[in-house]
Amino acid sequence: MRWTKSDLDLYFSAEEYVDTLLLPLLPISLEDNSSMEKSSIQSESMSIFVNQMEKLYKGRIFLFPTYNYLSSADLEKETARLNEWVSKAMDKPFQHVFFFTFDHHWKKHERNLEGNLLWLPAIQSGDMHAAETQNIIKEQIAQITELIKSYW
Repeated sequence: MRWTKSDLDLYFSAEEYVDTLLLPLLPISLEDNSSMEKSSIQSESMSIFVNQMEKLYKGRIFLFPTYNYLSSADLEKETARLNEWVSKAMDKPFQHVFFFTFDHHWKKHERNLEGNLLWLPAIQSGDMHAAETQNIIKEQIAQITELIKSYW
């Protein structure tokens, strides 16, 4: 289920079955053209990944809106903000919280997050519709969903 009016209506009627919160973490860089392009590729990839994961487990996973932050941000401060979000979200019957990111910098802060960090190296290709890229994405989604299922 996603952060949309129609999915929220479904969630409200079945929230006891939706026990997993998925929160995408996405850095935004405005430093130069190259870093902006890299950010945009990560954004596209993130959207594909989390939407596929949500689709596979609709009714079990609730997909939170993407948490955007500047790539130059202090991740200790961002960790505190994320934990505040999780604290509020735990008022609902979520039993599992997963943060999904391509940003390797989160690995240093993983132990301080109130949830499980799912990190993958970012896809560097600019063509998200290329067959090779799609196959890589499918394989990685299968691996991530197996990991999530191991927590259930």
